[in-house]
Amino acid sequence: MGTEIKTWQIVDGRIEAISTNLKDEGRTEPYDLEPWIASNPEIIGSDIAIIGRQVMSKSGPIDLLGIDKTGNLVIVEIKRDKLPREALTQAIDYASDISEWAIEKIGEVCSEYTGKNLIEFITESFPEPEEINVENLNINNTQRIMLVGFSVESSLERMIEWLSVNFNVNINAVVLNYVRTRSGDELLAKTTIISEELERERVKKKRKFQISMSDEPGSHEHDILAKLLKEYLSKDKVTNQRIRDVLLPGLLEQKILTREQLKKKLIKHDPSLDASKAGYHLATISGQLGMEKNNFLRQVVAYEYPTYTWEKDNFSLREEYKDLVKEVLEELQKEQSSNKWLQPTA
Repeated sequence: MGTEIKTWQIVDGRIEAISTNLKDEGRTEPYDLEPWIASNPEIIGSDIAIIGRQVMSKSGPIDLLGIDKTGNLVIVEIKRDKLPREALTQAIDYASDISEWAIEKIGEVCSEYTGKNLIEFITESFPEPEEINVENLNINNTQRIMLVGFSVESSLERMIEWLSVNFNVNINAVVLNYVRTRSGDELLAKTTIISEELERERVKKKRKFQISMSDEPGSHEHDILAKLLKEYLSKDKVTNQRIRDVLLPGLLEQKILTREQLKKKLIKHDPSLDASKAGYHLATISGQLGMEKNNFLRQVVAYEYPTYTWEKDNFSLREEYKDLVKEVLEELQKEQSSNKWLQPTA
């Protein structure tokens, strides 16, 4: 038999078993259990904050979507009764979809649910800037699965332990016990299949795929640098295009761009953005500048850390590369114009 929790109440010096469940008490997952967990996700993990509820994926709605302090997304699948083995398959299906989500999409989910941009929400949820380099977090580097129910099928418990121990999969099950006392108080108790300490250690070790970050500029020859910039800025990716269309032209117009000035330019470039969304789009630009492999970007773009150790500010173009950047942008603009003319008309 799978893991379950039982509760006894002490009445007049004697213990009496309390047998209550959500279903009998008229409680449901979407109207009761989900809001309870969302109001204080510490019951499923001390390092998890909720960024979305009933988040639509290709395989259906995810009950709760969370994020931990290392930037990993957390899928929370909830059942108000016993967790069946099928719950694992369902959660893995969700994980396979969200593993491909870009930070822009994750930010939209967070903003819609919390009313805050992703970076702001992470900073407020885990207020430990000396441990968390927010702008350099590997958002969605890996995914975690939390199955929540009131007992667990033996086969599911075996699978969770096997996947966790032998394959280092970030998966756990939280077993709850709902109690309504004689006085009408409602209580929730919990246990987990994998201890929280072991799970936290496993999540830390999972960072072997972490993207290397650096502040060191590159030292490429002029022709190689121009080629690398052109290839990067030609890619059909939102952040690459914002660096091409907003950051670099802005730095050609004025010597220094502060974070706030760059946010305003992002909003002006894309009127659909509001001030809160501009914040995490700026963070994606900062993240690209900080990737070790993008040292060619740092060779032409300089920045400072005047406020916090993790917050890039005061962006500028290195004087010796201004003409090169201007030439690359002009070439890309000509190619875009040429491609538009070559496109067939209806």
